[in-house]
Amino acid sequence: MLTWASTCFGAHRRSKHFSSLAALVVSNNARLDPKTRKPLPEGIRYRADRNRYQVRVWAIGLNGEWRERSFLVPTLSEAKRFRAEAQTRIKPDGAMTLSGWHSQAWPAIRDSVRPSTARAYDVSWRKRVKPWLGHKKLEAITVGDIEAAIAGWDGSASTRIDALAFLSRLLDNAMRAEIIPLNLARLARRPRPEAHHSLRSRALTTEEVDLLIASIEDGVYRRYIAALAYTGMRAGEGAALKVGDVDLTAGVIHVRRSLSTGRTGQIVEQSPKSRKERTVPLPAKLRPHLTVAMQGKRRTELVFTGPRGGKLNGSNVRRAVDWKSIRVKLDREDLRIHDLRHTLATMLFDAGAAANDVQAVLGHSSMQVTEKYSRARADVAVRAGRALDQLFSADERKKQGEER
Repeated sequence: MLTWASTCFGAHRRSKHFSSLAALVVSNNARLDPKTRKPLPEGIRYRADRNRYQVRVWAIGLNGEWRERSFLVPTLSEAKRFRAEAQTRIKPDGAMTLSGWHSQAWPAIRDSVRPSTARAYDVSWRKRVKPWLGHKKLEAITVGDIEAAIAGWDGSASTRIDALAFLSRLLDNAMRAEIIPLNLARLARRPRPEAHHSLRSRALTTEEVDLLIASIEDGVYRRYIAALAYTGMRAGEGAALKVGDVDLTAGVIHVRRSLSTGRTGQIVEQSPKSRKERTVPLPAKLRPHLTVAMQGKRRTELVFTGPRGGKLNGSNVRRAVDWKSIRVKLDREDLRIHDLRHTLATMLFDAGAAANDVQAVLGHSSMQVTEKYSRARADVAVRAGRALDQLFSADERKKQGEER
């Protein structure tokens, strides 16, 4: 019995020894190139069971976090090349600069936003963020560094706010990737918009709107500008308007899509900026413009196209109507086509429209944006006071009449 137990125990120990030895052999073999029997480079192993070379690298996961991942390739040369390319994306140890992080994060950011937003981000990076902060290590950037950069950036307050927004987006991505613990751009003080850049000064009066439209030669461009002025549509939304979107009977326009210029210069169709379709009113003053623009067209055709049938965009419209001369006529040296949208929003509030109705017409994603227009006119309070005086005066006269 003892002999049997000793024999079994000895066999068990030998089995464990052989298993450990086999594992060691497999492990050592995995570290050797099967063809040359030389040690493989760091991060590369040979998988005999798959007849492939396994490469381990750091990569960014779906949620922005860093993960160590492995890939199988058929040859050692491919494994070395794959490993070398991955070294440029290796997990930072605190030495990565903001410029280095931008080169990694930019493709994902660019592809997640509209082409126009991507272009604005690119300008913010090249002209402002990179010159001031690009050389700094991610973990070394402080709130003071960011505020000093903001103070040194050129451009209006809104331009500097846009640059800060892009910096914040870069640091948000770095935080999700667990490179930095906190996005300090969110703690930096934002520039305060200058008075001459406020919505109060950007909105036109009704007389100025009429003068603007009359200044443009009769034709497609006048009709297009009239549509933007009387509906508050964005320029891309007006350019994407189709005959089937216009309901002359109900007196409304359905905003379903937008046109914008892509990264390579092509015009692309996409959903409206808010990602939602909306319905806007069709004022009587716009009806004749639309009636002529839609004449003889099918429901699927664009309402507004260039003289040769091409799609409209901001640059060709400004050039065609000589926007510089319009600025001179209106004595508005910084007038933009987008200011027609500010104008309608302000006029809706002046006419007594509720804030939620204005938000729905303009397609704002938040009420906070809409409410900026509610106090955009300098004379709103004065005119409101006159209206109240008239109201109370009427009540007083009514009471006096009853007493008599």
